[in-house]
Amino acid sequence: MSGCTAVFRLSLQGTIAVICGTLLSPLALAANQAQDTHVHDQAELSPTVITAVAPSSPLTIVTNPKDPRQPVPASDGADYLKTIPGFSAIRAGGTNGDPVLRGMFGSRLNILTNGGVMLGACPNRMDAPTSYISPETYDRLTVIKGPQSVIWGPGASAGTILFDREPEKFGELGSRVNASLLGGSNGRFDKVLDAAAGNRYGYARFVGNQSRSDDYEDGNGDTVPSRWDKWNGDVALGWTPDADTLVELTAGKGDGEARYAGRGMDGSQFKRESLGLRFEKSNIGEVWDKLEAQVYYNYADHVMDNYSLRTPSGMGMMGMPMVSNVDRRTLGGRIKGTWRWDDLQLISGIDAQTNEHRQRGGMGIDAHKHMAWTKDADFHNYGVFGELTWYAAEQDRLITGARLDRASAKDYRATSATRDNTRADTLPSGFIRYEHDLVDVPATTYVGLGHAQRFPDYWELFSPKSGPAGSVNAFDSIKPEKTTQLDFGIQYQTETIDAWASGYVGQIRDYILFDYRPGMMGMPSSRAQNIDARIMGGELGAAYKLTSNWKADATLAYAWGKNSSDGKALPQMPPLESRLGLTYSRDVWSAGALWRLVAAQNRIAENSGNVVGKDYEKSGGFGVFSLNGAYKVSNNLKLSAGVDNLFDKAYAEHLNLAGNAGFGFPASDPQPINEPGRTFWTKVDLSF
Repeated sequence: MSGCTAVFRLSLQGTIAVICGTLLSPLALAANQAQDTHVHDQAELSPTVITAVAPSSPLTIVTNPKDPRQPVPASDGADYLKTIPGFSAIRAGGTNGDPVLRGMFGSRLNILTNGGVMLGACPNRMDAPTSYISPETYDRLTVIKGPQSVIWGPGASAGTILFDREPEKFGELGSRVNASLLGGSNGRFDKVLDAAAGNRYGYARFVGNQSRSDDYEDGNGDTVPSRWDKWNGDVALGWTPDADTLVELTAGKGDGEARYAGRGMDGSQFKRESLGLRFEKSNIGEVWDKLEAQVYYNYADHVMDNYSLRTPSGMGMMGMPMVSNVDRRTLGGRIKGTWRWDDLQLISGIDAQTNEHRQRGGMGIDAHKHMAWTKDADFHNYGVFGELTWYAAEQDRLITGARLDRASAKDYRATSATRDNTRADTLPSGFIRYEHDLVDVPATTYVGLGHAQRFPDYWELFSPKSGPAGSVNAFDSIKPEKTTQLDFGIQYQTETIDAWASGYVGQIRDYILFDYRPGMMGMPSSRAQNIDARIMGGELGAAYKLTSNWKADATLAYAWGKNSSDGKALPQMPPLESRLGLTYSRDVWSAGALWRLVAAQNRIAENSGNVVGKDYEKSGGFGVFSLNGAYKVSNNLKLSAGVDNLFDKAYAEHLNLAGNAGFGFPASDPQPINEPGRTFWTKVDLSF
């Protein structure tokens, strides 16, 4: 994309955003003057900055991704998830990291947006599913840790992540507008507009955002290739003929570009197209309470090259201009019903998903544009599920669930030994959890046992250069993963203290592991294999109101894994991490400090990992200190600001791709990519 084109696109989209805001403002002012005009969940802006998120119920975290948070508000889904204890991300530069929960990565995390699945297309997950998610354009983020839910699709052995937009609810004719602007160091500039108008019979909603940043400087003052520029736009049209019925049609598009210090190519295109239709009917009868149905379509068209955002070195295999264009079409649907009795609730239904992957590319600038697409894979999954909650007593609940999936994949690669072969498996999953509210103490305890069987994904079947020893390839031989995990914990809450602790112990049969060995021309060659693994760890946290104005909070997260097939450490495990926060709030303003402490990671499995990253060296510990402040000018206007990494420390995360030789990093001695140095940011939130 040329500079003139980029400027024109920015100007055009910014103008559209301003026009939308201008047109909707009179409606919003009229709505403020009416009584009960808009009954959407429109909470007042809070004069605080989020530094950590606590569980809302056993194993479940619910938060508002629109809230300002520290570090600097997120540019993608993985970046926002790092605020939640237990999450980390594989870093490659400034944006589009890949989320990791308790050391588990990839399709072990079931990530949905508005109930649909958005799959990336890059064979090495440059466009991870979360890279297409702009957190601030969603109303609610829900995280369910462990294999403790079956209603959101297959797999989910590590957890389920839901980014959702709530349906609008209006009384008489009215409207609302939420908007924000963010500016910061390294040319960071974000714009978000979320506007809706309607009445009790229906609504229209537009959500749009732009985010851009230049390359950042690390704590040593060195420039790290990391700039990005992305945008998204989504529209929702809802029909609410009565208080118990909803029909909603959604459509969206997006695009962007990002360069990566840790990759041999950059992402010059992240096109997204999304369509969705959902139906909800509540209060159907005395027992049958609710019916929900939806279909969705998501399309990713991703271009990678080594010339749009960098200059080819002219040496080696990556020395000349080259490009790769990949796409993925995903179509799916879900039907589920809710039945309620005096002490029972049942949620049951069916879901289905199919996706197709294609690719093209070659040597030379824009060589892909003149080439035909080649289909290499398609996947299908059909599932049936049920989740039952028994309110056994006033203080006791028993939740259990089960699902059965039929999963299949077909290999279309022309050069593959398994061309036109299809493999399929029938995979059961389930869980049982007991929750108990203590009588004399304001606390809830729980223990749950879950089992999830996960069909290998595209990256595990098609990306490795080879499979286990003696196999034809990974597609022919990689087995489904089987995770059995025990989760347990406690939540305690009073007026002055909110504390929680959660732990887990798990056994993974046929864990899918990647090994990397030197290949042709010194390029690493990947091999996928199945091993047995053991995992354990947990998270704990507390928030304590020292006085009416002062609050202290602390969190701790630890993950441990062992390759029990050979006795080595399980690779790509994040180190012990703690966050310590202190906040002073009074009336309409607040000030806070965050001290993030990360221990060294000495348990590694050199040259083993996943399709994105591998363990290549031990990492040292570090501490990063940050400050924030916020001021609520009115119920509708809030200002917040912060400085991250106040002392300009040079440090790197353990889950980190080594710097790429195309940007001058040493090729023979892997060097981790340092994180940003001292970073200033300020944010304006407007709601009316």
